[in-house]
Amino acid sequence: MKIEEEIGRLLRHKKLTISVAESCTGGLVSHLITNVAGSSDYFERGYVVYSNRSKTELLGVPEEIIKKYGAVSSNTAIVMAEGAKIKSNTDIGLSVTGIAGPWGGTRQKPVGLIYIAVAGYGKTECKKYRFVGDRGKIKLKSAKAALDYLRDYLQITNN
Repeated sequence: MKIEEEIGRLLRHKKLTISVAESCTGGLVSHLITNVAGSSDYFERGYVVYSNRSKTELLGVPEEIIKKYGAVSSNTAIVMAEGAKIKSNTDIGLSVTGIAGPWGGTRQKPVGLIYIAVAGYGKTECKKYRFVGDRGKIKLKSAKAALDYLRDYLQITNN
């Protein structure tokens, strides 16, 4: 069973809905989740919030957080996940933000730095990842990591 099918089974079994906020993956996570037949039972919507302005306007990420911590930070990923959950009125919000490259990286925030957050069950969790490869590989690895993280979250959290 593919991971996106397993996620769908878990969401359906727990009667949960999900929304996704993506920056560096450009909609790939939403694409993978909705590749499963019947995903409309649990997938509400996806936000591709590539610009800082879209993160603020669509998800409510405060400009102060972006200025202080950056668009690629755990702080931003957490607010993105929570914003997707709240704005979509879903049980779970999943977010991905990072630097897919090949440009845009710095010593402090190198290409391949990714933050993934899950909001739900009254709490939000975030993990930091570092992937290597070209832009396409980093995007794919990030999307797969988001699905892995979501599956683990759904399996260990009771509802």
